[in-house]
Amino acid sequence: MSSRLLDNKKLKMLQPAYALKAILNARKPPFGFSARSLPEAAGWQRRTRPALRRLIGFAGLAPAPLSPKLIERVDRGDHVREKILLRTARDILMPVYILLPKKSLRPTPVVLAFHGHGYGVKDIVGLWEDGGERYSPDGYHKDFAIEICRRGFAVAAPEISCFGERRTDFSYLNAAMGQGVPGTCAHTAMLSFHLGGSPIGLRVHDALRLVDYLETRRDLDASRLGAMGISGGGLHAFYSTCLDLRIRACVISGYFCAFRDSILAMHHCPCNFVPGMWQFGEMADLAGLIAPRPMLVESGDHDGIFPVRSVKKSMHRAREIYNMFGKPGNLAADFFEGRHQISGRKAYDFLSENLA
Repeated sequence: MSSRLLDNKKLKMLQPAYALKAILNARKPPFGFSARSLPEAAGWQRRTRPALRRLIGFAGLAPAPLSPKLIERVDRGDHVREKILLRTARDILMPVYILLPKKSLRPTPVVLAFHGHGYGVKDIVGLWEDGGERYSPDGYHKDFAIEICRRGFAVAAPEISCFGERRTDFSYLNAAMGQGVPGTCAHTAMLSFHLGGSPIGLRVHDALRLVDYLETRRDLDASRLGAMGISGGGLHAFYSTCLDLRIRACVISGYFCAFRDSILAMHHCPCNFVPGMWQFGEMADLAGLIAPRPMLVESGDHDGIFPVRSVKKSMHRAREIYNMFGKPGNLAADFFEGRHQISGRKAYDFLSENLA
């Protein structure tokens, strides 16, 4: 069959993505936000939050004592950096850096800091890939965990599953047989999907257990808890705040957009996906699980993977949802000139104002 005999619409119908998008467009998300009153909105939250937790998976991982172990303690001048090892489930260990400001009242309010793709958590706490100390911000993360700490917060920065020390060792693969080395995120995503879960589910589980640990420390005030993340870390902060009401305010940088215009429109790491997520509509709908808690969204006008036009459209819809809760002013934005990166122009003041 010659393609010259087909019009443009029929040519598109040869592509699997065309059919799948048509199916998506025809479906009405059962957990999309459609409340028209505050009682309806509150009822939607009560139904939707546990449904989302079930969908992303791994809520029932084998429990284990956190058994925190202090690995190191480093004086960085204006703050102290601790490295802790936590057991978040029977078979899961997670390194966490705790930054403690020297000039701050005790107990100290805390912010969870989630890094994005790259070489891992070291990139937000002032460390190079090789573990060497760094004293000038670098890359798209801009050492934002340190900047938060300088505002008087303790910071808990976990090594997110699949990065840094938590990458999978594929040295067992036989290169002579033509077996390439997969990326840890992709491999973890496939295993998670096979088990009916997702990398997001694993990461949210870790975050909830990290909050459990923070609540045990007498030097920290986990009742004043915030979250901030960039890119994949923005995803982490977003879903963790959706599902854990202990997080009182969040900053989502380089992530909040629309699935259709970002995650589903171009190449993204498999760790961004959850089978069946269509049931919850768009990111703006999920923002209803954060409302009316304060949320600030950062978006660069040259961010090629989370287009600012779609971010603004999603923010408009999210503001309608926040208005339903009577708190439209609790949703804020920082639209800045720049690419996919931390801004910080409003974020640090926003956390200070809302976690005071």
